Amino acid sequence: MTEVAVLVDSRGGNTRKIADAIAEELGARAEDVTTAVPDAKLLFLGSGTYGGKPGEAMMKFITSNKFTGRKVALFGTSASLAGGQKMIVDMTEMVVQKGATLVGSYHCKGRFLLVNWSHPDKEDLENAKQFARQMFNKK
Repeated sequence: MTEVAVLVDSRGGNTRKIADAIAEELGARAEDVTTAVPDAKLLFLGSGTYGGKPGEAMMKFITSNKFTGRKVALFGTSASLAGGQKMIVDMTEMVVQKGATLVGSYHCKGRFLLVNWSHPDKEDLENAKQFARQMFNKK
C-alpha cells in the first residue's frame, strides 16, 4: 500500500496544476482519474467545476467505487467560488456515501475564458502545497 494517491479530472488544466502541486509536495505523481481506487492510505481527489458539479469522469469514478475505510481529501477549481464550494459539497456527499472518511478540502479560483486569467496563481499553488502537508499529517 502506498502512502498517497492524487487523482484528478481536469479539462482546462487548472485543476491539474493544483494536483501537480499537491503531488510534488508529497513526492507522488498526479494521475488522471481511473476506474479503480488505488491502494493508498490517503486519496486526494480533484476536479474542475462544470455547471456547479464535478467533472463526469470524477463522478463516474466515485459512483463506481467503494471508499470504505479510506481517507479522502478533496480539491478543485472553478471560475466562481460559490460554484466551486457547491462542487466540493457534492463530492463530499458522494464519497462519504461511499464510505470514505473526509479529512479536508481545498478550492481555489481557476481561469475560464477571460475570468480569473491569472489563476491558479503562485499563491494558490502554495496554498495547495500547504493543504497537502496538513492532509498528509491526518493520514
